[in-house]
Amino acid sequence: MIFINPKTDFAFKKIFGSEQSKDILISFLNALLYEGRPIIEDLEILNPYLAPRIRGIKDTYLDVKASITGNKTVIIEMQVLNVEGFEKRILYNAAKAYSIQLDSGEDYTLLNPVIALTITDFEMFPNLDLVISRFVLKEKDYLIDYLIYDIELVFVELPKFNKELEDLETLTDKWLYFIKSARGLDAVPETMGEIPEIRKAFEVANQANLTREELEDLEKREIWIHDQRNAIKKAVNQAVKQDRVEIAKRLLDILDEEMISQTTGLSLEEVQRLKRDHSQGQE
Repeated sequence: MIFINPKTDFAFKKIFGSEQSKDILISFLNALLYEGRPIIEDLEILNPYLAPRIRGIKDTYLDVKASITGNKTVIIEMQVLNVEGFEKRILYNAAKAYSIQLDSGEDYTLLNPVIALTITDFEMFPNLDLVISRFVLKEKDYLIDYLIYDIELVFVELPKFNKELEDLETLTDKWLYFIKSARGLDAVPETMGEIPEIRKAFEVANQANLTREELEDLEKREIWIHDQRNAIKKAVNQAVKQDRVEIAKRLLDILDEEMISQTTGLSLEEVQRLKRDHSQGQE
């Protein structure tokens, strides 16, 4: 079997956000939000479009949105690219999902909690060794919780999850492994197939069950993500190279060419070229 990559937005929405996925999403959210405890007993998958109440306010499209047990709303995003402003978008989406619950004149007591669950294919918090981290409003110095717990930001950083198949123990482990590794599997692992909802998720993710149009959409999305990753990598490499060049220029009158090469990582030929250009500029 060939499984589609759950980390692409197309596949993620198909697996977790369609009407057939209600039981899958309940298991998935209980695993990631409540350590596998059956806190969520039922949910309603909602339209992921956050329509603005005020003209001119930015439209927002989420991957999955659901109303869960306890009158809470969960908004879910799968993000594979670490683009500029992403961390602000998360907060913006959470605040909007919270605020659009009320119509004009309605009382603030009608507001219900919002959980923003964000799954990233990159590290957001390199100083934290947690795979799953949670953020809420607290007093800055004493770290006392705000009076209400209505907006919670939950992050799942996939690169920090390094368990192998034989090491999976909890429901959380198995769902994380599914998200991170399903694309590279050719069969449903026995230990994961024991969970009915995960087995069903594999069935939805089976490429053989997709239409030709869905396969074309998925392929286009994966190509776009690949191109964007290469563009980001190229931009980073160019920035690093430019930094090295600027450092080398400042060292031209201080160190010899070989030492500058060793210090900056530039080749000896590149340093010699910089030195020639520098000498010509002084003439």
